Amino acid sequence: MSLVNQTVSANKQAPEGILLQHLRQNKSKELRLKLMPVLLSVALNFFSPIHAQNPLVIPPALSGTVFNLNVKTGSVSFYPGHTTNTYGVNGDILAPTLILNKGDSVTINVTNNLPEKTTMHWHGFHVPPHLDGGPHQIINKGATWSPRFKVLNDAATLWYHPHGHMSTERQVVKGVAGMAIIKDAVEAGYNLPRTYGTDDIPLIVQSKAFDVLYQLAPATEYDSVVLVNGVMKPYFQAPQQVVRFRLLNGSASRTFMFGLEDNSDFYLIASDGGLLDKPHKLKRISLSPGERAEMLVDFSSYTIGQSVFLKSFSSELKKGVIGADSVGTAQFSLPGYYDNALNGADYNVLRFDVVAATANPVTSIPAAFSPLTPFTESQSNFSRHLHFSPDTLSISGQAAYVDGPFLINGTTFHMDTINQVVYKDDIEIWKLTNKTMIAHPFHIHDIEFYVLDINRQPPPVQLSGKKDVILVEPYDTIRFITKFDDFADEHVPYMYHCHLLHHEDEGMMGTFIVMEKGQMNILNPVSATENARIVPNPLFNQTARLIFGNKAIKELESVVLTDIKGKTIRNYGKQSLQEGVLQLNLPDKLESGCYFMQYNGPMGQGCLKLMVVADGE
Repeated sequence: MSLVNQTVSANKQAPEGILLQHLRQNKSKELRLKLMPVLLSVALNFFSPIHAQNPLVIPPALSGTVFNLNVKTGSVSFYPGHTTNTYGVNGDILAPTLILNKGDSVTINVTNNLPEKTTMHWHGFHVPPHLDGGPHQIINKGATWSPRFKVLNDAATLWYHPHGHMSTERQVVKGVAGMAIIKDAVEAGYNLPRTYGTDDIPLIVQSKAFDVLYQLAPATEYDSVVLVNGVMKPYFQAPQQVVRFRLLNGSASRTFMFGLEDNSDFYLIASDGGLLDKPHKLKRISLSPGERAEMLVDFSSYTIGQSVFLKSFSSELKKGVIGADSVGTAQFSLPGYYDNALNGADYNVLRFDVVAATANPVTSIPAAFSPLTPFTESQSNFSRHLHFSPDTLSISGQAAYVDGPFLINGTTFHMDTINQVVYKDDIEIWKLTNKTMIAHPFHIHDIEFYVLDINRQPPPVQLSGKKDVILVEPYDTIRFITKFDDFADEHVPYMYHCHLLHHEDEGMMGTFIVMEKGQMNILNPVSATENARIVPNPLFNQTARLIFGNKAIKELESVVLTDIKGKTIRNYGKQSLQEGVLQLNLPDKLESGCYFMQYNGPMGQGCLKLMVVADGE
């Protein structure tokens, strides 16, 4: 019997006392920290005094062209007699829903009143990189950031959340996340529910862990409490008609498999980037962290007073997906994963109580929407291959394949590194290969993409529309096609990363810049299978290694070290490599600063930035 099961069955009357007793008996600080969230989350999940359902809170909606967002501290009483400290936007937890119209120019004033710096990323928005809200657009304490941009996205359900370097998970878990609804003339032409809060309902679904002090705990697998719009055990009074639900998985790591408890059909009408080609009749829809979906449920077949639950059928998730019954192997899994009662279980998310229809209800499902026009492979200008792998230098053995840290193309994230260079208006194919035992939801900023295939098979209908997040399951390969249009900036990057927030914070993220065609740049696109990097970087001595991910590279035709102005410091000429590695000695008395290592080989030309720190500095 696990420690958690022993605790749960020991005393059902006073779980908090038992939790503290276990913590006091376990003198190991590491063990106490591990026990705190699991013990309280499991105990609260089973023995919470809150047995009644709570009414679903609909986040307030803001519309217009100027939005004022106050990111602040707050508090919520999830459990009677206990206060949980939270973060929120214009409130104690979560954020207002922004309603924007395609074509409008909007200004969003984000004021940071948190006790720490933050950022605000417009997830899914097609905006210039300096307005994207990634880790480079820091909002210091007390400061206001006011991005202004034209709304270019089609009608869709998007969202916004912090994206600070190594702080995303903590700030999202504490409550900073909000939905954004884009409207346009095309979507307005269909007979769809769109009365916000009545028959057009935002659902931000998140799993949370609480520690023994009833505080939200990040970076843990003990997230056994499910909140919808920040509400525990919610119910919604659904009118007896067609209702539109905008689902967002805002969790740090958990994937949900949504469906109705009676296995009734619903209609999937939109994914991350907007409407599909037609409503698709389904019984299940899986959403990994960051993904969105819009579904229509026809409650006209239910009687007034009848109830039906929206559930997560997590017993149907595939192995390796967080939320499934197993991740990794019997010997190597995530710490505490098998103590979480939600993993591999079918559980309630939201109760629908059917009430009388509204005036002028929507009672039918559209037959079709506008056809989708994905790019074809013959249109592509360039292909890239991103590999997901464990950082076996930090953690050896199979454990690294489950618990990470994880790398993309053998590298971890650095704020001052550009990993990819793309050219504006190019159409590219990106290939994602997962060589780990855990599924990674891959998110790319700026653009939306169409999935070409998964393990050489066509994608399912839920992945047939425009996407910006795709779950790459263990040992799978996914290809997508996209166009990098409208924006170019040689200085400010966009991000791509795993949307498991702990993985993102640990460095499973890369950057890309979009250049104008013909523009000179210090980084030329190199096939991602070559994955060149300089180690160490910054360099504190005279010896550097140029490492390629492709160990089959035996020779480089030329290697040249230049300064930031392009002046040649040393021409190394033709060089031989050993298993893809070249060791280079730099000149004596090289001054501190930025240098570039240019090379030419069988993979083409490339250029890497090298930071040098001279002795004594």
